[in-house]
Amino acid sequence: MSFVDLSGDGGVQKQILSEGIGEETPTKHCKVSLHYTGTLDADGSKFDSSRDRNESFEFELGIGSVIKAFDMGVATMKKGEKCILKCRADYAYGESGSPPNIPPNATLNFELEMLNWKGEDLDPKKEGAIERFVLTVGEGKKTPNDGAFVKIHLIGQYNEKIFEERDVEFHIGEGEDSNIISGVELALEKFKKGETSKLIIKPHYAFGPEGNKEFEIPENATVEYTVTLNEFEREPEIWRLEDDERLEQAKLAKEKGTNYFKENKFRLALKMYGKGLSHLSGINLKDDQCHIKVAIYLNQALCQQKLNDYDAAKDACNEAIGLDDKNVKAYYRRGQSYMFIGDYEKAIEDFSVVRKVEPENKAALNQITICKQRIKEYNDKQKKIFANMFSKFAETDKQ
Repeated sequence: MSFVDLSGDGGVQKQILSEGIGEETPTKHCKVSLHYTGTLDADGSKFDSSRDRNESFEFELGIGSVIKAFDMGVATMKKGEKCILKCRADYAYGESGSPPNIPPNATLNFELEMLNWKGEDLDPKKEGAIERFVLTVGEGKKTPNDGAFVKIHLIGQYNEKIFEERDVEFHIGEGEDSNIISGVELALEKFKKGETSKLIIKPHYAFGPEGNKEFEIPENATVEYTVTLNEFEREPEIWRLEDDERLEQAKLAKEKGTNYFKENKFRLALKMYGKGLSHLSGINLKDDQCHIKVAIYLNQALCQQKLNDYDAAKDACNEAIGLDDKNVKAYYRRGQSYMFIGDYEKAIEDFSVVRKVEPENKAALNQITICKQRIKEYNDKQKKIFANMFSKFAETDKQ
């Protein structure tokens, strides 16, 4: 097979020795694994070989970590393919060469064998659970941030069968509300405008142990999505905003959180309340503005109770009380949290505070009654246990 000009100017030429498997080739940011043997074109002398070291050579494609000819040639190779890559000096080591083995202005020949490649690892834990293969490179350098408004087109596949295809608009961090799996949402923060990428997403960031009956996806399934980021608008960075702008953003986040709470989407609601608190962090609130922060903490506590995270709910109430030590709701919700944890004495203390401020508060009175009953039940149970123990000791003494 004759040489093919890859660079268009004769600088990088490729001759296939053995065809690879399939049609796919690695894309930018893929981690490729291959064998190579490098020789000087002038006399055929070998200057380097991964085979001599008995270990494959690995690098990230398309980022300039190797000579230009490698980035260009390897991007055209299929799995298992063997080829010769002829590299002119300006696509290799240039005028300076690479002493002592490669002289200046040297044309090089590489015999390559593509072993394998992996997609770019976008998994936050770097465990390979989200792999990206860039199909169309996007424009510019900016990418969506948390809260950014995005417009995307996505195609979901499992076992080469399409289970969904649609256009979606949503805010990063709120994809759950549009039935966007977390793997797609996390990956989008690395996309550029106009980019199309294939994503291989493992169960933890897809449909998990439950699968998806509507899409006929079984439990613990790895899925594939092809995603195009058509447009996006970044959310303003907090540090760029004036205090009054941050206050408005906090109000919007609180409102979103409340809407999600009403829809029983408690995790999304918590996320919005957390964002609201982030916007308020470090700014001096006037006395008539502190109620916003208190309200967010109280809403946060209610969400955490719904999610059975009573320690976190108690902590949120503590924050609210720290800002407003006469807030009845804060004491009441903290009392509830203590009840759920099983600390009935402290729960009674909080409900008693509520009763002092609002003597007619029947809910607090009922909770106090329940707490006292639980304490009595616990004490009675303990008495019974100790009575049985003493009875056994007495029987032993008689023997």
